[in-house]
Amino acid sequence: MAETPAPTSLAEFARRHDPDRFLCALFAPAASREAIFTLIALNHELARAREAAREPMMVLIRLQWWRDAVEEAASGNPARRHEVAGPLADALRAGALAPEPLLAMIDAREADETGEEATPLLERLRGTAGAMAAETGRLLGATDGTMEGLRLIGTAYGLGGTLRSLSALVAQGRDPLPEFADPVEAGRALAREGLSILEAGRKAVAGLPGRAVAAALPAVLAGRDLRRVLSPSWQPGAPAAPRGLGDRVAVAWAGWTGRI
Repeated sequence: MAETPAPTSLAEFARRHDPDRFLCALFAPAASREAIFTLIALNHELARAREAAREPMMVLIRLQWWRDAVEEAASGNPARRHEVAGPLADALRAGALAPEPLLAMIDAREADETGEEATPLLERLRGTAGAMAAETGRLLGATDGTMEGLRLIGTAYGLGGTLRSLSALVAQGRDPLPEFADPVEAGRALAREGLSILEAGRKAVAGLPGRAVAAALPAVLAGRDLRRVLSPSWQPGAPAAPRGLGDRVAVAWAGWTGRI
């Protein structure tokens, strides 16, 4: 059974801003959770750059701030004054996090700003949510043979989250489905593709070590989110419903049994 983490500020930050990944992280070995919470917090800050600054240039400036924070910490320079930058610097100096995957995550966010219209949605999700799942797996000792499966699972999870949050994204001036005349059918077509990606990811992580199962748990939520899009009642403009007990129990069961 997953242990409840000590009430550190970073754990609370992760729980508040990314409850899905926080829940999944509870099934990681206790010694690895703080690094995962740090990764979750950084990912949130990178995603928030788009919400906090609507103009692409301002988004890029915010992302550059985080690039500098990672590079400075990796070089041994003092941490920047920020509730996430401090723990991030500690994790980098301790070797719990490696700078290269974090910089790649920043690269993907920057590409989202400079080439959004030209970059397919699934490719962008592979570099963001997919990279997040793969890096979580690396932290937990996932084998090289399962890393691609984790990236596929993360991509499917990101797609499910995108479709689940369409109304909020449109309100921010971001429409993932602008080229489709029928957003309902477009969403369902993407959901079907997402389920195919998810199934491929699940097969590819069949040899995932038990200590790394937390990295694959977003697969549970991805499947539930994508299947909801295929239900007759799904409407892209509807606000995302809060996570229910069923979602949490499904993640907990998969975490306890190791059956993704």
